[in-house]
Amino acid sequence: MGLPPAFLLQLLAALVAGGFTTLTASPFELWWLGPVAIGLLYVGLHTLTPAQAALKGWLYGVALFASGTSWVYVSIHDYGYTGVPLAVFLTALFVTILALFFAGTFWLYRRFTSARFAFVSFAGAWVLGEVLRTYLFTGFPWLLLGSGYVDSPMAAWAPVGGVYLLSLLVALSGALGAELLLRRQWWSLAPLAAIWLIPLALPQQWTTPAAEPTRVALLQGNLPQLLKWTPEGQRTAANTYSELTREVADEVDLIIWPETALPMMETQARPVLERVQANLPPDVALLTGIVQRDEQERYFNSVIGVGDVEGSYQKEHLVPFGEYLPLESVLRGAIDFFDLPMSTFTKGEHEQTPMQAAGINIGNAICYEIIYPQLVARRAQDSGVIMTVSNDTWFGASIGPHQHLQMARLRALENGRYVVRATSNGITAIIDSNGRIVERAPQFETTTLTGEFYAMEGLTPFTRLGSWPVWLLAGLMLLPGVVAARTTRQA
Repeated sequence: MGLPPAFLLQLLAALVAGGFTTLTASPFELWWLGPVAIGLLYVGLHTLTPAQAALKGWLYGVALFASGTSWVYVSIHDYGYTGVPLAVFLTALFVTILALFFAGTFWLYRRFTSARFAFVSFAGAWVLGEVLRTYLFTGFPWLLLGSGYVDSPMAAWAPVGGVYLLSLLVALSGALGAELLLRRQWWSLAPLAAIWLIPLALPQQWTTPAAEPTRVALLQGNLPQLLKWTPEGQRTAANTYSELTREVADEVDLIIWPETALPMMETQARPVLERVQANLPPDVALLTGIVQRDEQERYFNSVIGVGDVEGSYQKEHLVPFGEYLPLESVLRGAIDFFDLPMSTFTKGEHEQTPMQAAGINIGNAICYEIIYPQLVARRAQDSGVIMTVSNDTWFGASIGPHQHLQMARLRALENGRYVVRATSNGITAIIDSNGRIVERAPQFETTTLTGEFYAMEGLTPFTRLGSWPVWLLAGLMLLPGVVAARTTRQA
């Protein structure tokens, strides 16, 4: 017996919704498709069994991650020394496992909630599912529903409650829109109007800029990833960044090199940095990503500096498989991808004193860390600017760097802080405290991006309180549906 046509239609809608969600993010930025995607998922959900709902959620996740994280294949195949069949298999495995987060969310939602108050409980369940995906098994908060709304009319909500509030409101908009269009629930117009019109009355600036700007140069070496850690690559990196620095040293207050700009240990890099420092004006600061090794032979992905610099930073949230290997005793040596260079890092301390450079407290977020809203908000509390150094070479010419930049823009908006972003081959950019790109360098070029940023004072509500209020709100929104379901079962 075949599947009912109505159910097949819902499964097709889930696949379409996954693709639509990818289109809300960069480089497409069709944010208005977000509520449409949610509407496609919401309609008919309460006619399904929990198992059918789980399948619908899983297919949505497969479509979302297959289209939105296709760059994983580039990382595994092009830079992970992996053949096409195995790269395809590992990418498919990555996609299908991540999709289980939506399968679980939809199963729990359908199993424990009622069709009564469905629009409220669905939005709450959605956000709690995103929270789970952010933290379970080290987390992967890529393509959160709210991430594509930095340029939308809803953007002013970001400094209030961050990306999870945006996700909540987009999910609620989609469910309310479905109630309005399909069930003619005219009362839905009032909350929909509130969601989209209240941002017009919210403050456009929660923080205050310093009186004088800081002149900054962001260096983009554009060195080939596959040659980077060879002796030739090390010499090229040292010469490239030294020369680029020499060209701008007299024009700026702060120079930033990207993540692992010098592909060597800090002890090897020190002579290079000392030569560069000798040609810097005394009041100029230089910051660079570097690999540190301590007395216990532990490796850290770090930021250090020379010149007008105090302190250092060691990356706290590492990338699984790229910077450390889960189940190392089992997986190490199984295939080449599990033996990537520098995949044995140790994570830095949870609490680290902010670096100071050019007289400004720096909130560091190395590469992958910028996608974690709570982590960045914690760094922003004691900092005037957020700095992120990254190596997006692993993404190739895919959509990955564009998505990564968009999430950095959202962190700027959430915290009312400029974000200065130096990358190995793009996208290097200066982002203002409203999440707008002030200056941007072209990808795949050896270049220097110069511009200005302002150190910011004050805290947005999100920086002050973090995501906890929205998480609590999502849980409370789930309760009416749960209580209604229990009441129905007991009746």
